[in-house]
Amino acid sequence: MEVAFHFNAPDRVAYAARLLRKAHHKGARLWVRVVGEELTALDQALWVQSPGEFLPHSVAGDPPAVRLRSPIHLDPGEPQPGQHEVLVNLAPGVPPGHERFERVIEVVTLDDADRAAARERWRAYKAQGIEPLRHNLKTSAGA
Repeated sequence: MEVAFHFNAPDRVAYAARLLRKAHHKGARLWVRVVGEELTALDQALWVQSPGEFLPHSVAGDPPAVRLRSPIHLDPGEPQPGQHEVLVNLAPGVPPGHERFERVIEVVTLDDADRAAARERWRAYKAQGIEPLRHNLKTSAGA
């Protein structure tokens, strides 16, 4: 299992939408753990990511048949890997059941509280014997 932290996202929802678009085009199936206003904003962003482009996705509460066919699922609850191999965590805390996914991506903003929470999650993964990868979006953008 791989855990990757994407640090210094200026806008978590916009970054996640681009990340999901790229992963979807590569054929990945993703569970996105996201809560509150960010869930609503990301749901809307996936409808209009690029002009004329809709990223197929489902949200908690959609019928099971819709969720089963959706390559991207947005949900504030406990991630269920089943049809999804990648877990994108936009919510606080280490996602329960994360170990059942092939890959976990943590998106961290520039906000001090978000960064402090990310450091706690980093330590929690390390305590489980997982060596997280670090992607600094500030240096990636300039490359």
